[in-house]
Amino acid sequence: MSAIKKVILVGATGNLGPAILKALQASTLETTILTRENSETAKNPPENTKVLTANYASVSSLAAAFAGQDAVVTTIAGAAVGEQQVLIDAAIQAGVKRFIPSEFGSNVTNEKTRGLAVFAGKIAAVDYLKKKEAEITWSALINGGFLDWGLKVGFLGVDIANKKATLYDGGNSPFSVTLLSDIGQAIVSILTHPEETKNRYVFVQSAVVTQNKLLAAAEKATGEKFVVEHQNTEEVEKAGNEKIAKGDFSGFFDLIRRCVWGEGYGSDYSDKLDNEILGVKVLDDAGVEAVVKGIVG
Repeated sequence: MSAIKKVILVGATGNLGPAILKALQASTLETTILTRENSETAKNPPENTKVLTANYASVSSLAAAFAGQDAVVTTIAGAAVGEQQVLIDAAIQAGVKRFIPSEFGSNVTNEKTRGLAVFAGKIAAVDYLKKKEAEITWSALINGGFLDWGLKVGFLGVDIANKKATLYDGGNSPFSVTLLSDIGQAIVSILTHPEETKNRYVFVQSAVVTQNKLLAAAEKATGEKFVVEHQNTEEVEKAGNEKIAKGDFSGFFDLIRRCVWGEGYGSDYSDKLDNEILGVKVLDDAGVEAVVKGIVG
């Protein structure tokens, strides 16, 4: 396919959007942000950044925004992840070449992971793209947990701020993680290597870690022992499904914990990596310790 030169980023805020925007703007790609009408980004756009607005429920409104673009990258989150069909239809109508849906997480090529309700929206988006391959190409990035963000907020089970840790299934399960900056780099590389990344899941990681290794690194960096709690992911999954059944969608986070640390969910995908194409180096233990030390400050 012909080269991709112009890209529009849907959702430049949140945890991931700014990192992808930074990488795109540092590349040779001409980058535009798309945001919802009357959003904070529309009112106060980033400096030196072209911003367009659209009605996300309208194919015609979105298609007008996508006109002239070679690629659409979306980082929308929450319930909107399951509503990407409108974005895809608009991209097709506008003649966009490549669509990168809001994937950015667990290994949904694993059947056990695919069976968890939390990933239904992401899977539906890719399944729809597969049906439309005669009209548009796609790439979906699997990057595991966000290493730096996860350490900052405690989502990887190691709560540096409060010197606590929750270890799942013993804390020795290896799992893939990626720095936000490396995710941004991966997106740029997907767009600049369109043939190699066409119509498939693309895998990237900055490291493979275990909770116990992260805990040891955090205790080393802080010079303190953490208070440790143990949980079983099978029980966590059960509790999560019960929450969801009652309308408490915080249970989705429990399902994510199950697939990250439960056995057989494919959270260590080191055998599938596209790092060479993507220009992302894998950190060794010393590199991971340096990241942890940087978070501790």
